[in-house]
Amino acid sequence: MGNRIAEIVEAYDVQASAPCRVDMGGTLDIGTFYYPLQHAGPCTFNLALNMRTCVELQPYRAGWIKVSSRGFESAAYPVDQAPFNHDLGLMFAVAVHFNAAGLHVKIDSASPPRSALGGSSVAAVALVGALARCRAMAGGEDLNRDQIVRRAHRIEETVAGVPCGMQDQLGAAYGGANTWHWDVAADGLAVRRETVARAITPEDFKAHVLVAYCGIPHVSRDINGTWVRHFLAGKERSQWVRMAQYVRRFSAALNAGRWEDAAAAMNQETAIRRAMTPEVLDAIGCDLVDAARARGCGARFTGAGGGGCLWAVGASEAIQPLRSDWHTILTKRSEAMLLDVGPDADGLLISARPRRGPGD
Repeated sequence: MGNRIAEIVEAYDVQASAPCRVDMGGTLDIGTFYYPLQHAGPCTFNLALNMRTCVELQPYRAGWIKVSSRGFESAAYPVDQAPFNHDLGLMFAVAVHFNAAGLHVKIDSASPPRSALGGSSVAAVALVGALARCRAMAGGEDLNRDQIVRRAHRIEETVAGVPCGMQDQLGAAYGGANTWHWDVAADGLAVRRETVARAITPEDFKAHVLVAYCGIPHVSRDINGTWVRHFLAGKERSQWVRMAQYVRRFSAALNAGRWEDAAAAMNQETAIRRAMTPEVLDAIGCDLVDAARARGCGARFTGAGGGGCLWAVGASEAIQPLRSDWHTILTKRSEAMLLDVGPDADGLLISARPRRGPGD
């Protein structure tokens, strides 16, 4: 099937894109947490952003796979020697899973590299979707959205060497604003999607939400690893129960359009995380969170923190002056900035169009 996928890419311009996300309650989507905490109703909220990661498949040297992505050095290997412990190792692992040789995987993400917006997981969802479409066009099995999510997650967790959650893949595949409930069924995980009934429109987003890049990249495995080790040792487990409660309150407040209540729930969850692991925020992150609290807004790091992005929610009359406060704080670091983003309702998009010949 690998050669057939290469033939499809020779004939068709195959592209896929998916949105990154901001989130609350992350880490509760890791099995280490949601299996023991079933009694507490573990859940995670995420909001897809119109800052998308695009994957394009192009023909390449037979038997080889090349991956290029902004912010990383391009790399090419024979498909049977592609390293999974490389900075682009997840993309190589996805390609090898599909036995997809003779391809150049071009990744273009609108988000800053290592911004804690779920970028690598989003790229994996887009690549799984693109390669599954190629396989289907070659007469093989296609995958629906849920299957793409689970396949991308399983590959990432297998090659990462650390526990991985699934909320990033779900947000990328489905888009929108959702609370994901990590329910366990007799045959394993039965994740339940609760869509925020009150759709967050671009106008709502502009009036009530801010997203900022703090100017330094994050490494999620360091902080997530600490949380996992402490949880396994029996430390602070009651705090994770409280965080699940705050995620549910946050989601309910958004459903009702109560932005002040959503801000309060966000701040309570953030405070627990800061107390457990102060390194989730650097100096600028602390300033951003403190400024939001002073304005009556909520603020939280994205992903596992430790760099990357933060986001804030609040009443419009509070968010607008906070925008100015955050802009001033972010000028302290050259790469830091407010991000010009909005909500994404589409999720994963895949296209395959015949390539044009020289005379077309």
